[in-house]
Amino acid sequence: MKELSLNILDISMNSVKAHADEVSIILTETDRTLEIKIKDNGCGMKKELLQTVTDPFTTTRTTRKVGLGIPFFKLAAEQTGGYLTIKSKHESEFPDDHGTETTALFYKDHLDFTPLGDVISTVVTLIQGSPDIRWVFVHKTPDGEISLDTDEIKAVLGEVPLSTPDVLVWISEDLKEQYRDIGYHN
Repeated sequence: MKELSLNILDISMNSVKAHADEVSIILTETDRTLEIKIKDNGCGMKKELLQTVTDPFTTTRTTRKVGLGIPFFKLAAEQTGGYLTIKSKHESEFPDDHGTETTALFYKDHLDFTPLGDVISTVVTLIQGSPDIRWVFVHKTPDGEISLDTDEIKAVLGEVPLSTPDVLVWISEDLKEQYRDIGYHN
């Protein structure tokens, strides 16, 4: 994928498909590295699937026989000297504490580093597509932190759905303003 934000979208959609009602997207950036962590409370993966999930010929989809999202994310990280790890607890074994955590580390100074891209549009798209999920987005940078928690927004809006166009525009503008306030340039 041409931007890591598209990988974030893909992995987060896996969380939606796993029936998560809370998904956290945490970006931790230093001058040299970018760590992307996506954590959910979905159904999780059984050990057999977890052991093969980075194989492109492993997929839970019925419409095609390959799944390339996680393998491409892993490849993008490893090409920079980084890594990808996935931890998961399946609901059948952990009924009160299940879900999946995907973490990828990238070295930004490597020639093969893929740019982060339009992470704001990714977050807004995820909220628009699944407004009932609690989305937590945090981007920690050397210059400051950007954050969004849809539960906080819902508390202010009351009955107004997050998928309302004016709300989505406001969320986008709020994130842009937070990035401007810390002088972040992607």
